[in-house]
Amino acid sequence: MIKDGKELHWQLIELIAYWQGKVNTTHLMDHFTISRKQAGDYIRAYQDQFPLHLEYCKSTKAFLPSDNFQYQYINGDVTQYLEWLSKSSTLSIHDTAKQATLTYTSLQLPSRQVTPKIMRGLVNAINQRRRIEVDYVSLSNPDVEGRIIQPHIFVKTGLRWHLRAFDEKHQAFRDFVLSRFRGEPELLDKATHNADQDKGWNTVVSVILTPDTRLSATQKSVLAQDYQMQNGQLVIKTRAALTQYLLQEMQVNFKSIDKSPEAQQLVLVNEGDIKNWLFSG
Repeated sequence: MIKDGKELHWQLIELIAYWQGKVNTTHLMDHFTISRKQAGDYIRAYQDQFPLHLEYCKSTKAFLPSDNFQYQYINGDVTQYLEWLSKSSTLSIHDTAKQATLTYTSLQLPSRQVTPKIMRGLVNAINQRRRIEVDYVSLSNPDVEGRIIQPHIFVKTGLRWHLRAFDEKHQAFRDFVLSRFRGEPELLDKATHNADQDKGWNTVVSVILTPDTRLSATQKSVLAQDYQMQNGQLVIKTRAALTQYLLQEMQVNFKSIDKSPEAQQLVLVNEGDIKNWLFSG
């Protein structure tokens, strides 16, 4: 358990070094709003405690995890890194630690396996805006297949983390499940496609939901209160590329209606407006 400020800073050092492949004083300065000297002191203190874990690289002016690196303050689950990555810059590990005293809990969901080598490659490809060659598997093609992609953002879609990227094989922006990458990615030259060209990412659509018409007036009222509906409708604006995931997360089945309206609860009323962004099949 993390007990003091020093160890909170050491946790961030390990988190970034392990998943991004290098850490420097700027990472700590930006996250904790501290001076360069303070950030350097924390890194030196970590090195004093674990002299074999990090190696300084003059060319990158950063500390790299050595072959002897063994994390002490992180859990090795990529979700921990991705959750940190997705937090607002105003929310630090300090804030997260303080919440531990509150009376709440959450579901313990199964973690998805992603290796540091894969994450480091993908993070570098995004940060450096480069193409990257990866091995990937899917349910439709379970054999490992080499792909060249141009990633621009990580996205959490319910239970899974995805990577949004331009897929050169299909010449289109697509979503890739992080846990389905294999092997060791290879960084290539500069990317030719960026987030600005991703129409599905930059298009905002409205998803309109209403209570199942088979429900009683009282039941509809309950749902309207639950979701703070206006005029009996729940209107959710989302990126077009995330429309299907939103419906899945809301447990809205638009392809078939459940026999029980209590199970169905919400129905989609503007499928025609968003059908181009829904998965086929």
